[in-house]
Amino acid sequence: MNDLMLRLLATPGAVPLARRAVREHLGAGASYDAELCVSELLTNVLTHLGEGTPVTLRITGRAARTRVELTDPDPRAWPVPRCAAGAEESGRGLALLDALALKWGVARGPGSKTVWCELELDPGHSRDGRVALITGG
Repeated sequence: MNDLMLRLLATPGAVPLARRAVREHLGAGASYDAELCVSELLTNVLTHLGEGTPVTLRITGRAARTRVELTDPDPRAWPVPRCAAGAEESGRGLALLDALALKWGVARGPGSKTVWCELELDPGHSRDGRVALITGG
């Protein structure tokens, strides 16, 4: 099976393009969770590192388990989970990633970091087989 690798600049327009590439790679029915994770990871780069940051998106695996990786050039800007209050419009991305993924983490490289997650291709369900529900703190 071929893996997907995209090199792009983090921009608001890159988010739907990356989601479409993931959907075309994995298939429409299997890609929802992966698309959502890619959107959250790209949005985090936009928010914390800024528009135009070069990133590399990798999708490996297409069977029962898929790995999503997003690499950016700032090894110091580490993602930190927050507890968003009810009306806040941000702060739920990593909680969403945690709810959807079997596991996730961050790997530091020379002059970069990669935020990754592993998913089961069972759209709409958490790692425990329940529907994922993300609420404000």
